[in-house]
Amino acid sequence: MTNPLLKSTSTILGIESSCDDTSASVIQNGEIRSNIISSQEIHRKYGGVVPELASRAHQSHIIPVINEALETAKVSKKDLDAIAVTQGPGLMGSLIVGLNTAKGLAMSLGIPLIGVNHLRAHVSALQIENKIEYPMLCLLVSGGHTQLILQHNENDAEIMGSTIDDAVGEAFDKGSKIMGLGYPGGPVIAKLAEKGNRDFHTFPDSQTKDLDFSFSGIKTSLLYWLRKELEINSEFLNEYREDICASYEKSLVNMLLKRVKKALKIHNVKSLGLVGGVSANRLLRNEMKEMGNRHNLQVYIPSFEYCTDNAAMIAKAGEQNHTPELNLYL
Repeated sequence: MTNPLLKSTSTILGIESSCDDTSASVIQNGEIRSNIISSQEIHRKYGGVVPELASRAHQSHIIPVINEALETAKVSKKDLDAIAVTQGPGLMGSLIVGLNTAKGLAMSLGIPLIGVNHLRAHVSALQIENKIEYPMLCLLVSGGHTQLILQHNENDAEIMGSTIDDAVGEAFDKGSKIMGLGYPGGPVIAKLAEKGNRDFHTFPDSQTKDLDFSFSGIKTSLLYWLRKELEINSEFLNEYREDICASYEKSLVNMLLKRVKKALKIHNVKSLGLVGGVSANRLLRNEMKEMGNRHNLQVYIPSFEYCTDNAAMIAKAGEQNHTPELNLYL
């Protein structure tokens, strides 16, 4: 459904600055014309995102990124019909940079400003390349959120399960930090896991109510297990790093899939969706596709460029009629 603020044909600038990626995108009549992303490397040395440094970097990057998005799309500011911007959830300082830039630009051009829920936009990313069959069961996995969403149609959704503590992205990042592998943890662990034995060690799956998730326990399990093994063999981590990563990754993916499988027994759906930064994980992508095949369901997963935080998904969500449900995914 098209946003009632817009014309039937429209050109929208999307702006995303919720965490440590500054992004701008232009969508014109439903087609993504540009999607520019500027990542912040400074956080690697700290092993995680430093909010103050993130907001300062956004201030430096946002105007050049917007200009590049417009140039790539071959449109000018006067061609814009609206601006869509992430209004939450996210880091407060980072969000303010994007919001204030979008507000000033919208006011100067006299065009509508559309606030977009960041998590809802991740689900909208599926529609960039697909025509969705509803109802859809969608797994949203990112650095800050893990949710299982029942999407009845484009504008009607229910949260079936959420994390009660940490998100799966945090479990990857903190697991990587425990092993001294660097940040961000997901890609590092996944790369090492490719050469490892996924059955090297079995980590416990936290018991949760209904379809909720919990990832604090597996991090603690990793920490104490490694501590114990290193007391016996000081080279344990160096000798078995790939096997440890492979089994840790497998356990995290299985924890996610267990809830999806349980939900499929409860809800009758026509498709599965996988969105969010962690949806770039190849093992998770492959396992979701296999689950879809077993249940004869269509599986939708964004291309890698639309998995992590990006403005194309913000522009797409802004194009649709989602403004009344901004708080649904918080």
